[in-house]
Amino acid sequence: MRSLRIAQVSPLYESVPPTGYGGTERVVSWLTEALVEAGHDLVLFASGDSQTKAELVPCAPRALRLDPTTPDPIAAHVVMLEEAFSRAREFDVIHTHVDYLGFPFARRASCPVVTTLHGRLDLPSLVPVFREYGEQRVVSISDHQREPLADARWQATIHHGLPPDLYQFRPGGGGYLAFLGRISPEKRVDRAIEIALRAGWPLKIAAKIDANDRAYYEREIEPLLAHPRVEYVGELCDSQKNAFLGDAVAVLFPIDWPEPFGLIMIEALACGTPVIAWPHGSVPEVLEDGVSGYLCTEIDEAVRAVERIGALDRRRCRAEFERRFTAERMARDYVAVYERMLR
Repeated sequence: MRSLRIAQVSPLYESVPPTGYGGTERVVSWLTEALVEAGHDLVLFASGDSQTKAELVPCAPRALRLDPTTPDPIAAHVVMLEEAFSRAREFDVIHTHVDYLGFPFARRASCPVVTTLHGRLDLPSLVPVFREYGEQRVVSISDHQREPLADARWQATIHHGLPPDLYQFRPGGGGYLAFLGRISPEKRVDRAIEIALRAGWPLKIAAKIDANDRAYYEREIEPLLAHPRVEYVGELCDSQKNAFLGDAVAVLFPIDWPEPFGLIMIEALACGTPVIAWPHGSVPEVLEDGVSGYLCTEIDEAVRAVERIGALDRRRCRAEFERRFTAERMARDYVAVYERMLR
C-alpha cells in the first residue's frame, strides 16, 4: 500500500479532538491519527486548539463553541473550505466532514473528494441539494442513515471506530446505570430515569445541555433530577469516561430518533459495558441483541432487560468492540475508498 497525502476537513464547532461532548470532531481525530500511524501524510484543517500528529492548518483560533466573539459560523467554514480546496493539487484525496457545505468546492476540485455524512438525512431540505450535487461521492456511517437518500453516490458504509487503548475493560462494579450524551428530546433521558427508578437502580447522567435545549431541560428534565437515586454529573472529557462507563452495570440508550451511528454505544462496549437501547436508526447494526446489550421497544421491556443484564458477558462486549469498532479498522476502510477513487 502506497502512502497517500490526505486532507481531512473538520467542522470548527469543536476542537479535534473535543474537550467535552462532540461526536464528529472526535471521529475526525481518531481517523486522522490512525491514518498517520498507518504511514499516510495527513493535513488537518480544523480549529487552532486541535491536537494532532498531522500537519494542522488552523482555520479558527479555537473551537467556535468556546468562542463568544465568533461571527457567523458558516462564514468561518466557507473560508476554511476555500483554503483547503485552493491547495487541492497538493493532495491525493480531500476528505470532508462538513456535510453538503463542501459540495460546491468539491465539484470544481482538481483531486478526488469524498464527504462523510455524519447527521440525519431524513430531512426534506436535503433532497434538492443531493439532486443538484448527485455526482458527489459520499460515505454513510450506517446503512440505515443512507435510506432517505438511496440514490446518492454512496462509496461505502463505514462504521466509526476508536483507538483500542483509549478505554480499558472494567468489571462494572459501581452499582449504577449510566446515561451519557446530550440532554435533548430525541435522546430521551426521561426514559432512562424512568427505567432506572422502576428497576431499582441508581442512575448517573453525564450530559451536555445545548443552549437550544435549555428550556426543555428546565421544563422536563430538571425536576426529575431531584430524586435521590438520580445524579447529574455534567459533561465529561475522554479521560473521565472510562471510569464512568466501565463502572456502570449498563448504559441506557433509549433514543427516540433515527440515530445515524451513536458513538456512546461503542465507547461503552470498549469498557466492557452492555447497552440497553431502543432499536432506532443504526442501533441494530451496532448492537447484537443478547450479546452486547438488549434492544427494547418499551419501558417494561427495558426494566426486564436491566434485571437480566448479569446474563451478558462483559468480556464478550469488549471483544465485540475489538472485532468491529477500532480506529485501525475504520482507517483501513477509508483507505480502501480512497484507493478506489484514485483508480
